[in-house]
Amino acid sequence: MKHPRSLPLTFVMFLLSVPHLVLLCSVFTAANPLQYNYPRAVPINRSFRHRPPTHILSVFQPGMIKWEIQSLPFKYRNVQGYLRDISSFDGVLNHIAVEEEIAEHPISLPPVPAPRSMPLEDYISDNMDVMYYGLLGVGTPSQSLSVDIDTGSADFWLPVKCTNCYNRQFDDAQSSTCRSSDESFSVYYGSGSVFGTIMQDTITLDGLQVSDVYFGAASAVYGDFVELPNDGLLGMAFSNISQSKKPTLFETLVNKQLIPASMFSLHLARNQAKGSELYLGGIDPFKVTGPVTWIPLLSKAYWSVSMDAITINAHTVLPTLGTCAIVDSGTTLIYLPASHASAFYAMIPSAKPAPDYGPEFYSYRCSDVLDIAFSFGGHSFSINQADFNLGRTSQGSSDCVGGILALGDGFPSDIAIIGDEFLKSWYSTYDSSGVGRVGFSPDINNT
Repeated sequence: MKHPRSLPLTFVMFLLSVPHLVLLCSVFTAANPLQYNYPRAVPINRSFRHRPPTHILSVFQPGMIKWEIQSLPFKYRNVQGYLRDISSFDGVLNHIAVEEEIAEHPISLPPVPAPRSMPLEDYISDNMDVMYYGLLGVGTPSQSLSVDIDTGSADFWLPVKCTNCYNRQFDDAQSSTCRSSDESFSVYYGSGSVFGTIMQDTITLDGLQVSDVYFGAASAVYGDFVELPNDGLLGMAFSNISQSKKPTLFETLVNKQLIPASMFSLHLARNQAKGSELYLGGIDPFKVTGPVTWIPLLSKAYWSVSMDAITINAHTVLPTLGTCAIVDSGTTLIYLPASHASAFYAMIPSAKPAPDYGPEFYSYRCSDVLDIAFSFGGHSFSINQADFNLGRTSQGSSDCVGGILALGDGFPSDIAIIGDEFLKSWYSTYDSSGVGRVGFSPDINNT
């Protein structure tokens, strides 16, 4: 197992003071970043004009993305209900009063637990970074299984006595700490489903043993999901959207005070099998090159933030006020409401629908240089064009397929899905304390 690395003093001080920082930070003051000693300073809205040389662009293969398109309506079938109670945050904390209270009543802090990390592997298919998954230990003695890291869902499941699963399975009979139940469990995907019962057992992460963690014991897995390399799935959203309604692994870590802060972070490497990371309990200073910018959550259901606008080459082409953007590491691309996608591509002169792939797709001239940025909470975040360009429409064609797709007519008109295409450009941090917030820091991918 990997042991935590030595951290800069400023980062250690941050971990020791997390409970106070949560109180001292207004939900709107994203301009107050955490401070670290970074190896390099990079502006927060730097532009990424990189694109692969047009002569080496491969032809776009739509297979995995069509599977994703089929899955999204099922994954988000209850999204409107979960987000129905979204309310605006119209107040801020009294910083002076809080600071005085802390000064008058100093407290003795218990020993601070260390953050934990899980190395992730990038499953690359059809020249795309399709998913990121890592190993954890299950049971006593520990059995290693791999899980897809998904911030867009909240269920944790593993194959157990699964008759049609091709990968590794958890053998509950070999674990002295496993507790089974008759409580049923099921998750439906666009082209597959998972069925089983609820279990509890010890989970081991980076040397840390976490007892009594709930997970779905999948005895049957159907559809395209069985063809992927991961054994199971680890949902990192809030448990109120889970099918099981059980505390998530992340919530269990927080509730048992086993990590130094109620946050986790993701570094998703681009086109590299190794090098990605899930970091539990803080921010890995070795994966970022600048400060974090925070955006308050709209609701503690999904990791959802307000999307204000989309820009191309520094010009706002699509105001999107009122759009809820769900940050989803379990989704490969970026998906916008159909009207937003149409308006976005209308501002690229060479763009046109690509009906051969489906109504969700658009193409554009491969040689176009596009600085595409998304505004969340009033802050602009560019994406690397290498991630936006999915490949040529055919061998030798001058047209390429765009990585921003239109959601189907049955999808809510005010919801956008922000997947790995965006997250590869920004180190993302998910903080569940207070009203909750998502942070983006410049990532080492872009140095």
